[in-house]
Amino acid sequence: MADSVAFQVANYKKGSYIIVEDEEKSDEFYIIRQGKVVEYRSVSIVQQEEQGTVLGTGDFFGVLSCMSRRPRIETVQALEDVSCIVVKREQFGELIQKNTAIAMKILRYFGKQLRYYDSQLTQLHFKNSLEEDPSHLFAIGEYFFSNQLLIQAAYAYLRYIKYCPDGGYVNQAKIKLAKINPSPEKLQPQKENFFSLYEDGQIIFLEHEPGNELYIIQEGKVKITKLVGNNEVLLAVLKKGDIFGEMALLDNKPRSASAIAFGPTKLMAINRANFEPTVQAHPEIATKIIELLSERIWIIYKQLSNSLIPNPVGKIYDALYTQLQKARIPIVPGASHTFDFGPDEVIKFVGFSAQEGRLHLKKLMDEDKTIQIIENKIICKDIGALENSLKVIKRQLEIERKKRSSSGSSMPPLI
Repeated sequence: MADSVAFQVANYKKGSYIIVEDEEKSDEFYIIRQGKVVEYRSVSIVQQEEQGTVLGTGDFFGVLSCMSRRPRIETVQALEDVSCIVVKREQFGELIQKNTAIAMKILRYFGKQLRYYDSQLTQLHFKNSLEEDPSHLFAIGEYFFSNQLLIQAAYAYLRYIKYCPDGGYVNQAKIKLAKINPSPEKLQPQKENFFSLYEDGQIIFLEHEPGNELYIIQEGKVKITKLVGNNEVLLAVLKKGDIFGEMALLDNKPRSASAIAFGPTKLMAINRANFEPTVQAHPEIATKIIELLSERIWIIYKQLSNSLIPNPVGKIYDALYTQLQKARIPIVPGASHTFDFGPDEVIKFVGFSAQEGRLHLKKLMDEDKTIQIIENKIICKDIGALENSLKVIKRQLEIERKKRSSSGSSMPPLI
């Protein structure tokens, strides 16, 4: 465990609240030395969390908000007298060097959590999405082939044959490969010392493909995409300094999305075998990864938790408040804010149909005169009042959660 001289130790009495949901101060996280706590949220994404998650010695909490510099998304209460190691955000690198095992535990936990949340969000928006499975690489090859992206198709067919040698489409994949007849240098990056060089449009990896490397962009950009039905959806464009591919490395599952070079691109790869030594020798890499994972999880959690708020007006309040948090707008009572979007966008944020959404938005504005639409932009005349309105709604959700918890019943699953 971490050195108590370098890291502060804090003790809490049974029943004490250690962190509280939506608390802005989040520059530290906690590792339990002794005792037990319960962690819960006003809106539970995972059904098993409805009655709270009990954490004990060696477990940690508060990392996500700390490392993403975001408000807390959970409440943690001591179930008995508890002693915790307090780790400040700027001490994370020191923690890695003193105790690489706990850092790896945090990284792997966050990798699994991100994959779970990401799959839930994908199912929520794209009902026909598939679980990661190398057998789907043939379908990706067919998509590229039908769109005349022949080198990309060849890559997918080759990966399908490699990972599914007894698959039902191996012969078709070989026939298509013979037609394309790709040159090997078009399918593999060039090497330059420890770096890999990719041309524009060259595939780094495909969704459903097994992987054991993460990548750090040294030069250029990378597109992250996902094939949904027969459409390629752009999820993100990453730039110099960004890290990607960490999920497959951390939880040993196939890739959940594809990575494609967007212009000439230079990458550094870190594989599973040298990941832990690299983390210990270069704690800034682990810090960057945990910040990246924390930010992604925080944003996805907010989207998922919004989908579970039963009150339509509450959904809109929550969506507006989340946009303030994402933009890191200080919540000052009486302060006005003009959002950089209008009613159509906020309706899409919460997943309403256009007609349904306008009815709920009208009801909100009829009840709350501080929310207005001017020149197709949403304006809040008092963001402090917006925060208070959302707190009232969340308090009601918390009361309902406690009632369900005490009665032994649970909420329906997200999907």
